[in-house]
Amino acid sequence: MASTYSTSLKLELQATGENAGTWGDKTNTNLQLVEQAVGGYEEVSIAGGAGTTALTMSDGAASNARNMVVKLTGTITGNRIVTVPDSMEKVYIVSNGTTGSFTVQFKTASGTGYTFVAADKSVRVLFADGTNVVDTGIINTSSTDTLTNKTLTSPTINGATTTGTIANSATIEGGTVSAVTLTKPKIADAGFIADANGNEQIIFQQTASAVNELEITNAATGNDVGLAVTGGDTNVGLAFTAKGAGRFKFNDAAYIPEQTLTDGTNIDWDVQAQPVAKVTLGGNRTLNNATNGVTGQFVSLLIVQDGTGSRTLSFASNYEFASDTAPTLTTTASLGDFFVFYYNGSKFVEVGRNLALTLS
Repeated sequence: MASTYSTSLKLELQATGENAGTWGDKTNTNLQLVEQAVGGYEEVSIAGGAGTTALTMSDGAASNARNMVVKLTGTITGNRIVTVPDSMEKVYIVSNGTTGSFTVQFKTASGTGYTFVAADKSVRVLFADGTNVVDTGIINTSSTDTLTNKTLTSPTINGATTTGTIANSATIEGGTVSAVTLTKPKIADAGFIADANGNEQIIFQQTASAVNELEITNAATGNDVGLAVTGGDTNVGLAFTAKGAGRFKFNDAAYIPEQTLTDGTNIDWDVQAQPVAKVTLGGNRTLNNATNGVTGQFVSLLIVQDGTGSRTLSFASNYEFASDTAPTLTTTASLGDFFVFYYNGSKFVEVGRNLALTLS
């Protein structure tokens, strides 16, 4: 009876009594083929444009499809396909060592397989199940990857942002994630971004059913970096809390930009949007009750006479002055009167004034 060959590794299966005087050589050949299957390494060039490279598995002979580790090499100028024979059951470690921004698919001749996206130059553990090539999810990568809906616990993140994808759900703990794009990373409650020594640098605290968040925007030349609160609520504040007896320190000047109130017969003042304000009187006016004050807030108002002067200003009822007496404004054209108020939850109480100011 003639020899046959195994389905997956194509080892020679000798019949009883066959190959007298040569069975030892054939057995040694089988052992060498097993060695290739469990420890073999081969580089296979797939250079060129779009097309298919077929790895072969020959009966009883060394073949590139039998190697455990296959490194794909060469400059590719189109999407490439690499196939292994159907009906095989085998583990592969496949390294995408090609250059060129195109995909590489590793599959069975008639089935499906795993596709390395254009930027994915990783090493992956795959297996042929007799029909298709399947990804185990085990990866060793120095390439660019996108983490979508992942939980990051104490990662060190550095490098430039490019493209790529890690498709499987995963939790990455510790280590270094380099040159990645993060899309909606999930950080555990009280999880943190660590510094190079593994110490907490930014800690994230979670609120159940959160609808509001902090937004940080970088800036082009000549513009300020943005720090803002956004979210589902119409009005959202930003709370700063020091620890213990700690204080907030500003190493450079901090200011509230001055806002100009709209002049008219009745002048409105929204102290939430315009806490530092000025108005130039173009006639005799009334300052309406200030709105949107917060208890403990200090606000200021500069009242300027126009080029005519002698304009008067009546103050509505929620402004409080010493002895319940409103001030008499400067009448000189183009001069200003400056007032500071403290809001006690009911009244804007005057705490200071400076009159007849030359403003330029």
